Amino acid sequence: MSEKIKGDLIIIGGAEDKEGDKEILKKVCNSINKDRDLILIATIATEYPEEAFKKYTKIFEGLGVKNIKGLNIKERSDSEEEKNIDLIKDAGLIFFTGGDQLRITSLLGGTNIYDAIKEASLNGCTIVGTSAGASVMSDTMIVKGEDDESPRKCTLRMAPGLGLVEGIMIDQHFAQRGRVGRLLTGIAQNPEVVGVGIDEDTALVVRDNGDAQVVGNGAVYILDGRNITYSNVSEQNSDEVLSMFNVNLHVLKEGDKFNLLSKLPFEEEKSKDENSED
Repeated sequence: MSEKIKGDLIIIGGAEDKEGDKEILKKVCNSINKDRDLILIATIATEYPEEAFKKYTKIFEGLGVKNIKGLNIKERSDSEEEKNIDLIKDAGLIFFTGGDQLRITSLLGGTNIYDAIKEASLNGCTIVGTSAGASVMSDTMIVKGEDDESPRKCTLRMAPGLGLVEGIMIDQHFAQRGRVGRLLTGIAQNPEVVGVGIDEDTALVVRDNGDAQVVGNGAVYILDGRNITYSNVSEQNSDEVLSMFNVNLHVLKEGDKFNLLSKLPFEEEKSKDENSED
């Protein structure tokens, strides 16, 4: 099996429903044994870790989870402490909150806790991330770019992510913040990488065989630049509008699937009863 997918992932586009039906967070909780498994809330990305931990703890307890703990890494030295590494090893699910994705990678990258997270994923621990926590899932992540703007040649900042899934680049709050331009710029600069834009209150549930299914009220947008025939991307005139031909776009709604390894979309299989006529 390909090593491009380390384990099961739930990648959330941010602003998931926390007060209504909580469809996505229910999906998160139902992916584990709620009586036994530990949900570890990783508040590394946020400047307000205590508030984020209390908020998600209340939600997860309300959804029936019995075992919840927090992981708050404030310094790189915290990523080497045995008590924090043991939390990773004990977790059935690790939930990365929103905030600043560079805080996550700069505090975890190259540490023992980073190795423990990748090992946990391989051993069956589900990794979940929302907003900034979603962006860090891939090996290349978007750090900064212009919202609601036409794509421009070199206006995007990128950095290495956690590398739990390779060959894709994730952007969140996608339609709500008008981020198609910056994801197109990312694909122009890295045409071998598939761009994945995820709307708010929407998630992509990824299995280790590469199958990814959409859950939630919005859409997931797949930008595939492998067949680009022309692009003007270069460092010269970096603020010039980007021109690019032959980019494939797939738009997926709830229930639709996309295989991240074959890079092909497919519909949710319907039961025989649904397909039969009265």
